[in-house]
Amino acid sequence: MNPTSKPDIRIVIPALNEELSIGLVLDAIPQDIVAEVVVVDNGCTDGTARIAAHKGATVLEESRRGYGSACQKGILYLENSPCEILVILDADFSDHPERLTDVVGPILRDEADMVMGSRTLGHAEPGALLPQARFGNWLAGILIWAFCGRRFTDMGPFRAMRFRRFLELGCRDPNFGWNVEMQMKALRTGWIVEEVPVDYRCRKGESKITGTIKGTIMAGYKIIYTILYYGIWDRAGK
Repeated sequence: MNPTSKPDIRIVIPALNEELSIGLVLDAIPQDIVAEVVVVDNGCTDGTARIAAHKGATVLEESRRGYGSACQKGILYLENSPCEILVILDADFSDHPERLTDVVGPILRDEADMVMGSRTLGHAEPGALLPQARFGNWLAGILIWAFCGRRFTDMGPFRAMRFRRFLELGCRDPNFGWNVEMQMKALRTGWIVEEVPVDYRCRKGESKITGTIKGTIMAGYKIIYTILYYGIWDRAGK
């Protein structure tokens, strides 16, 4: 990566009914360092897609529901003109997009292949990171450490990575296992993965995962299953 040239940074934002927040997210992204923002409409029934398009984002549709499916749709689109750095960001405005330089910084300095924003290392508003989310992050961190020898403090969604190297991982989980699959495959491939502190606020609207009992159980089950799958049954990570 040429340090004297402007890096090609693209952002993928999976979205499902986030009309209250998507405009705030897009307004907070530092436009001077981002080449393109891709918002993936994962079956929205509100004005999310319309607002995103009005704000200048590239809007794609993915009918197959699931966080991983939406991310994969945006990544498939970017394969047509590969960028240097891929950033994945949530659409609920719980993260601080204006801190993007903190997340991509270690990659730009050739200190990491992937950088994850850690909400537990940063400051979280009261009520932003619910107890079930903290416990789930702790348990997932322990399990990944047991299988891969690296302890993570968070499974946060705000993350950046070298795009071409990421494509080699072949991540394919369609829903809640997407992030941990990415982390485990990255570690086994020999990536340098770093965490940086990021602040976290209460999201706009209702959480579809930790805000409901059903969402919490489904996400927790899938995350643990994915870690065990790549830790025990698929030692090659394929």
